Amino acid sequence: MTQKLTSDLVVAAVQMNSGPDVRANVAKAVDLINVAATEHHADLVVLPEFFNTEYIFTRHDPSLVRLAEHEDGPSMQAVKDAARRHGITIVATLLEEDGPGLTYDTAMVVAPSGSIVSKYRKTHPAATASLEKVFFRNGSYFNTTAVGGFSMGINICYDNEFSESARCSALNGADLIVAPFATPEQFPMTTIMSARACDNQLYVLAANKVGLEDELEFCGTSLVADPEGRLMAVASKTEEEIISSVINRRNVIDTRLSRPIYRDRRPDLYGALTTASEDLPRWRTAK
Repeated sequence: MTQKLTSDLVVAAVQMNSGPDVRANVAKAVDLINVAATEHHADLVVLPEFFNTEYIFTRHDPSLVRLAEHEDGPSMQAVKDAARRHGITIVATLLEEDGPGLTYDTAMVVAPSGSIVSKYRKTHPAATASLEKVFFRNGSYFNTTAVGGFSMGINICYDNEFSESARCSALNGADLIVAPFATPEQFPMTTIMSARACDNQLYVLAANKVGLEDELEFCGTSLVADPEGRLMAVASKTEEEIISSVINRRNVIDTRLSRPIYRDRRPDLYGALTTASEDLPRWRTAK
């Protein structure tokens, strides 16, 4: 099927704080989805990373992995019901149990029918202010999903620190990247996400946690950026809220026609990006 070039899509990011009560977190998320659908008329709603739990990954306690849920667990069932009720697409990210002792940080794409049509698993578990690598495995691909005339890629939180993540998504066809986040206040959200949008000439939508969870203060600043990197909507750093924008695929096409970077790329020169010996920088000592 040929993608429409001029289709509008209303996208919304839910910025929320989660506590220790999973049921209460899920109920809050569903309430915010309802608002996004009825008041913002959203076609696509994106929840923050780990929307159903508080951020637990600063604790060295392997028993917390028991908070992981299967795709048919109660948290995702509530999201599926909301998607079906409103006839919208929802991206929900949680700690997924794929088998006993096997967990991933997974963004699940729920279609208007209420079914999960695709998944993306975080490829870069963080280990800076957190211990994510203790709790879950990394994903291994940058897939895309058709949503309302767009080809949507997903990069989760720390994935966005690596420009290669967004570029791989773009090369796999993405003209929209959604980014569920659970990132604290030191992260330069607007700078990095605007750059990802501009570098790849696509829309970016980021949905972050906000406020104090366990030991971390999350920075909010959920946003939508256009294919030139301009900010279309930005949330506060301190409050729960919903932001939304109307995006149009024609703007992606026009930007790529005016600055044809995909024509002028030189992948034959980029071997250093995938050569194992280049993983560490070569530091030079000043004389």
